[in-house]
Amino acid sequence: MTDSSKKAIITLAAIVVVAAIGTLIYYVASEKKAAQEQQSQIEQLQLKNDQLQLASQYQLLDNQFKNLEGQTQYIKNDTVLVKYNQAKARVEELLKELNSNKATSAKRIKELQNEIVTLKGIMRHYVSIIDSLGKENAGLKLENSQMRSQNEALTSQVAEATAQNDNLNKRMTLAEKLNITGLSLTPLKGNGKTEKKVTKARQLMVSFTVTQNNSTPAGIKQMYVRITGPEGSLLGQSGTFSFEGGHVAYTAHKAIEYGGQEVPVTLYYNVNTTLNPGQYTVEVFDGRYRLGSRSFVFSK
Repeated sequence: MTDSSKKAIITLAAIVVVAAIGTLIYYVASEKKAAQEQQSQIEQLQLKNDQLQLASQYQLLDNQFKNLEGQTQYIKNDTVLVKYNQAKARVEELLKELNSNKATSAKRIKELQNEIVTLKGIMRHYVSIIDSLGKENAGLKLENSQMRSQNEALTSQVAEATAQNDNLNKRMTLAEKLNITGLSLTPLKGNGKTEKKVTKARQLMVSFTVTQNNSTPAGIKQMYVRITGPEGSLLGQSGTFSFEGGHVAYTAHKAIEYGGQEVPVTLYYNVNTTLNPGQYTVEVFDGRYRLGSRSFVFSK
């Protein structure tokens, strides 16, 4: 082969490598952008739901002030009346802001949530004043009854918004859940090769793949494996992990780096006694969820 032919081959190989690297960089960047966009959509959906729930609460408070308008005649103190009108105007102003979709940041929503606590306290104060001055008035009692009915309807709206928020939180949590496929349990010899007879195994190898999920936050994920033998007892006692308010013992553990892409995972259990033939059950956890389980039957 001539020098010119060798140079041509080297040049061609370099071009192929550069093209492959460029394609890989573009793919990784595209996946990262898609994950960021999906996370942004989830955050915007959460913010919109918080805004709707808060608007329902301000509507309820505004309705309470409006129902008291015909009863302010019982407030004889001008200073108290001025403060009452100021609080009422403030509620109307903030309700208008919420309904016009101007409160679009998490910081502003938090400020409005704090302020409504103060305004609710002011409302209770004036209700107490009016009740003490005019509860014997029959017309006032009727108006109070109507106000309660309206408040019950608005309270129902707030409860519905709260339920929607809870459902949204559950959906977002489930969207972030890791999933696995290809769960397997393989007996191994001392040299690492497959052992057909479980009674002669020196290791048990658990393998599975964590599937792609762009909704799951990237970072270190803790994988815990439990292997239960034919007698129903757990093999090995490597430690415990927190799960559903308690502590669960595990056979093997491994930390993996997860960035939204598929990750193959392999864990080993060193056999320190002769295993019995029969059914073995493998369970996989990540600390938050039970990701999967499968049973395997081994003969002598």
